[in-house]
Amino acid sequence: IVEKYHPDIMYFDWWIGQSSVRENLARFASFYYNLSLKNGGPIGVINYKDFAMQEHSAVLDVERGQLAGIRPLYWQTDTSVSNQSWGYIQNDTFKSPEFVIHQLIDIVSKNGNLLLNIGPRSDGTIPEEVQQVLREVGSWLQISGDAIYGTRTWKIYGEGPTKVSEGAFHDTDTHPYTAEDFRFTKKGDALFAIELGWPSNREAVIHSLGSGVEGHQKIVSVALLGSDMKLEFEQREDGLHIHLPEQRAGKYAYAFRIQMN
Repeated sequence: IVEKYHPDIMYFDWWIGQSSVRENLARFASFYYNLSLKNGGPIGVINYKDFAMQEHSAVLDVERGQLAGIRPLYWQTDTSVSNQSWGYIQNDTFKSPEFVIHQLIDIVSKNGNLLLNIGPRSDGTIPEEVQQVLREVGSWLQISGDAIYGTRTWKIYGEGPTKVSEGAFHDTDTHPYTAEDFRFTKKGDALFAIELGWPSNREAVIHSLGSGVEGHQKIVSVALLGSDMKLEFEQREDGLHIHLPEQRAGKYAYAFRIQMN
């Protein structure tokens, strides 16, 4: 498979950590990484679960779950739009676009990557409910993707009352995010603060960016992705107060690009 197709990712499910597999697993990893270097392309990625491989030797995968905080090493969530299957079954239930978008934002803020599965029918067609989820996620990324693609973690992943359950198989847990929940990402000299709800009083307050926070930096500009409106803001001791426009920029979550001196 590796010699013929040069895959960018080799994804392993459970059980490769057993003692009977470890010797061959190490031989394969060495072969795969060396061949990807020889071919001159990007170094391949191997996914593993639990403790099947050593840290720094491959990328940890958390099946249908997330981590509670930032992991310095890259990691991944694999999950499905379907709640009950990895393939197609009748009378299935599906995650909402809002759930997938919020999950993506939380994962990226913690140095993770989201691998999202869809299960087509036997004739190759994708169920309409799944298509709708994918279109909604795509529409959100068209507006706010700059806060996701190519970003890295900030000093903290976020703030707010809502926490996720750490570990595998929590992808049907409900986490009712609020307008007080923010997740942070960084790209170059821009900080992105993604608000996971729209405040009823149209004022976003980010406590982590207040002038009373130790080591704070002065905010020089704030922009809402997807909006041409010039935003008014005040950096007070208790937080950065952003006055929002009447018109929302998209749905589900709202990304602010923040520049500091």
